[in-house]
This record gives sequence, structure tokens and C-alpha cells, in this order.
Amino acid sequence: MPFLLALAVLVIELTPAHFIYTGPLLTAVPALAAVTMGPKGTTAAAALALAISVTTATYNQAWGTLQVYTNFLALSLVSVAGLITSRAVQARRQRELDQVRRIAVAAQEVVLRSIPARLGPVSAGSLCLAAEEGTRVGGDLYEAVQTRYGVRLIVGDVRGKGLSAIRAVAVTLGAFREAVHYEDELVEVMNRCAAALQREVAVPGAYEPEVLLEGFTTALIAQVSDEHVVQLINRGHPPPLLLHQGRAKPLMPSSPLPPLGLEDLTSDLQDKPESYPYTTGDRLLMYTDGVIEARNRDGDFFALPEAMEEIRADTTPSQFLEQLHQALVRHTEGDLTDDVAMIVADRHAEQEPPFRRSDTE
Repeated sequence: MPFLLALAVLVIELTPAHFIYTGPLLTAVPALAAVTMGPKGTTAAAALALAISVTTATYNQAWGTLQVYTNFLALSLVSVAGLITSRAVQARRQRELDQVRRIAVAAQEVVLRSIPARLGPVSAGSLCLAAEEGTRVGGDLYEAVQTRYGVRLIVGDVRGKGLSAIRAVAVTLGAFREAVHYEDELVEVMNRCAAALQREVAVPGAYEPEVLLEGFTTALIAQVSDEHVVQLINRGHPPPLLLHQGRAKPLMPSSPLPPLGLEDLTSDLQDKPESYPYTTGDRLLMYTDGVIEARNRDGDFFALPEAMEEIRADTTPSQFLEQLHQALVRHTEGDLTDDVAMIVADRHAEQEPPFRRSDTE
């Protein structure tokens, strides 16, 4: 707007319409820039207004008149005031933005917290990337908890984005974190998550109409105990990958099950988890579809099994996820179109030794 106004003044002054008094319009240029732009924009607008004032005064041979010097004085005063104002506005907005970011980071870390590096018989790591710029939490979820039944992990993907998806993420994780400590059966943990989502959706006005019509959540829950197996409950989620002796293979369910929220479409739900060999040195990767559906410029999907096999086996979970992240960035050239969440768990021979207080404590 300030630059359009300056252009209008220039057109008036360089045409037969120059009899119109444009001084107030030109003076308003730095004032408007101070409201809509930062200090650099205000300085540029003030310099442009000054250049136009000099050009028009020369073109119209108006030098030496009181009107020209009055315009220059007014323009200078408004420019200085505008620059001071723009700096103050920018500083206030930056303080407000920093405060909002601190609150957002605190809320996001409560919803998606980092998992411990060691949980019972596994070393673990997690990674979450939100497609929406400036956020950490999207529609993906993950968690890993050590319980008396073993280490229980979840990865899920809520359909949709925005606040509705984040609310569903919080509800699912809240139910999971509670159920893993009290439910003996892994299937019941999944059922508790499904029930929590059903209660949340039933709240009037909790979700937008389009989310209610097509809303669902894919989820994958795993359990690792002292036995050298991993138990899985998969509700419409991409199968995890197990890296065994340098080869990555998907742990496909024997029969597909509907995502959470679509239970009414079938009465044949799984009543017990499926078990797969999970021995010392194996690496388990649970992920969301944002990883395998990431495309490059030619439209090719990201080859996750191959990328997983190319990473050195002696990397830690955090190093493994970082290298996988870099491979994903190279493949997409940094243009993620969907949220990404991953958990990796490395199987060890022994449980983590229990914590003991020293004799001096």
C-alpha cells in the first residue's frame, strides 16, 4: 500500500493532473509503512517518498517555494517518527512471538515427549516432523513406556491436520499411557485407545463436521518383554520393519484390521496379538505413512527398507534416525508434504540393570 500510494503521487505529479496537491499523500507513505512493515521497509518507503519529492519539485520547477520546504519538513518528521514506531512495533511483536513459541513448545513437549534412550531390553529413539511449518505436533503420535508387562510402544496417524488432529493425538496418547500399566492384554490397550477416541468424538462440537464424517486413526502397538519376540497389534497402520542380519523385512499382519474409529464396519476384530521373532541385535522401526509416501521430484516413493539397510548397524537409535532423516530430506529435497513419526528399538541380550541407591545415600 505505501508503495502504491507513492506511485500514484508520481503519476499525478508527472501528468497534467499535477495541480492536485499531493503533499499529504506523500507524507502518508512512511506512516503507512511503519504500520505494515518493519524498520527496513519503513526506511525504504521514506527514501522513496523523498526521491519522489525531489523529482517532482525539479520537474515542476517548484524549488524556492514555501510549499516544497514545508513538504520536506513534514516528510522528514513523519519518516523519523515512523521509523521509531516500526522499531517499537517490531520489538513488541517479537516478544509476543517468543512467548507464544515458548508456550507452544511446552505444550508440544507434553503431548509428544522424547522417549528414554534405554527401556528394559531395548535401546530406543524417536523422531517427529510436522509438515506444517513452525510446529512439532501434527497428526502423528508415538510413545514408549516401560511397564511390568514389558516395553510397550505405539505409533499412530490421525486423519486430518490442525487442532482437531492434535486433540485426537492427545486423547489417544493419554489413553495409551494410562492403559499400558493396568491392562494385561495388549489388545485391551488398543481397545482403550479406541474407546477414548469414541468418547471424544461424541462430545458435541468437539470436531469439525468433515472430521466426524471421515475421521479415523491408524495405530500400531508393540510389546517387547524378556522373551525374544515382539508382539504387535496393527489397526490399519503401515507394518513395522525388522532389520535382521542386515536385511529389512515388513512384519505384515495375518489379516488387515480397520483403523480406530471404523470398528463398526466389521465385527471380526483381533482378540490376541501376533508374535514375531525379535532377537539380540535386531532393530525394529515403527513409522507413519508420511515416511513411505514421501516423493521426490520424479514422483518416486521413499525406499525405506533400502535406506534402513544402508545405515551402519553399529549406530545408536538416535544416530540411526538422524541418518534416516537426512536420507528423507535428500529424497524430498526438504519438501515434506505429510507428518512423519518414527520409533526405533534395538534389542539387547539383557534387561537394563535396576536402579539401586548407593550405601551413602
